[in-house]
Amino acid sequence: MSEVRKEVTQFRELLEQALEVSCEFLRGLERRPAACIDAPPLPLESLPRHGMGTAGALKEFQRRVMPYLSGSAGPRYWGFVTGGSSPAALVGDWLAAATDQNPATFGDSIAPVVEVQVLNWLRQLFSLPPSFDGCLTSGATSANLLGILCGRQFAGRVQGMDIAAEGVSGASIQVFSACPHASSLKGLAMAGLGRNNLTAVACEPGTERMDTVDLARALCASDSPGKIVLASAGTVTGTDFDDLTAIASLCRKYNAWLHVDGAFGLFSRLLEDRRHWTEGIEAADSITCDAHKWLNVPYDSGIFLTRHTDLLEQVLAVPSPYLPAGNGQPHFMNRGVENSRRFRALALWFNLRAYGREGVAQIVKDNCLQAAQLSKWLASAQGYDLLVPCKLNVVVFRPRNCPDIRAWLDRLNRSGEVFMTPGQWDGRDAIRAAFSNWSTTNAHVQRVIRLLENKGD
Repeated sequence: MSEVRKEVTQFRELLEQALEVSCEFLRGLERRPAACIDAPPLPLESLPRHGMGTAGALKEFQRRVMPYLSGSAGPRYWGFVTGGSSPAALVGDWLAAATDQNPATFGDSIAPVVEVQVLNWLRQLFSLPPSFDGCLTSGATSANLLGILCGRQFAGRVQGMDIAAEGVSGASIQVFSACPHASSLKGLAMAGLGRNNLTAVACEPGTERMDTVDLARALCASDSPGKIVLASAGTVTGTDFDDLTAIASLCRKYNAWLHVDGAFGLFSRLLEDRRHWTEGIEAADSITCDAHKWLNVPYDSGIFLTRHTDLLEQVLAVPSPYLPAGNGQPHFMNRGVENSRRFRALALWFNLRAYGREGVAQIVKDNCLQAAQLSKWLASAQGYDLLVPCKLNVVVFRPRNCPDIRAWLDRLNRSGEVFMTPGQWDGRDAIRAAFSNWSTTNAHVQRVIRLLENKGD
């Protein structure tokens, strides 16, 4: 009998042990350092000939791995734009692992139907028209890649080419952007368009917002029949929103594909006083969003939406004799990079079912208020410079008269009280604090402010 089969009778006991270890970790998030900067390396041991069993592996995990995990799921991890896992999403993710579905195709399970429902709910959450459809991805990197691949296919169609079938050689494609995320640059590389072939559009002075006058000039001057514009709904540092109405109008005029990266900024549509920032996104050809940011589901989970699923499936569909008939429903393996897929939709389904639109909106509102709380303190603090007015959930600042910002940030992060990440503003190093975790409270902000008061002297 195999070692795996021997554990069948212990399955419930093993899961209960895993539950207790999970609860121990979650209970300790308030005390756990926000980041573990100096985690010891695991020794380079040989693969054991005989295993120690799941119970033994769990004990070794508790001893050698768990103490050195970060508190990235907790309330004081303000690096990048990192959400936590809500109780509902965690339950959904656990059940996704337990049920181990592969929602690549229709025909053997309800799992892909759940993804269809989740995509419908997401359209409603973000007040997008029903013409948008797509798939769940591993994150914004994959979603941005899909947007670029669709744009590449569109650019080929304009030139009478099927690039997915024939390749990119011979196609003339020009890509325009002002402040693209690094994942979009990675997407250009993976799509064969090249990072260095990006045409840089100017930003409006003192912002990361695309200058639409310069975009119009660049599009007009382009002799390439294939054009892709990469716009931003919430830039990394300044949290700036491109004028999507004006950009969409220019894209229609010059027959360009418009992809919008709204990894976290799309959630501004849940705030009545800031929803106008994304006016015009309805005219985008494709949109990226991250679920593992403000939707607070476990990593990894992204969202790709497009008004042109025909192009998406032209790029990614591989006809296979073993595929069952979809009966009008999409085979998600024909919409994403992976053929086999994790049941990512279940965590989102639980989250949206448990908390609804208002529950998600409240997290966004709370985090924005917390960012404003920190921003207000920094604006009046003696030892700091607030570099950008806080618009949404990101606060950008510098300690005053500090010769080495990154060294200062490293010392701050090593305190374990908070974790922030570096950024750039006006060509100089800066510090970013991003709020997107459901468990962060005003008390956590005050705790970090007390720390900054001491370090800013």
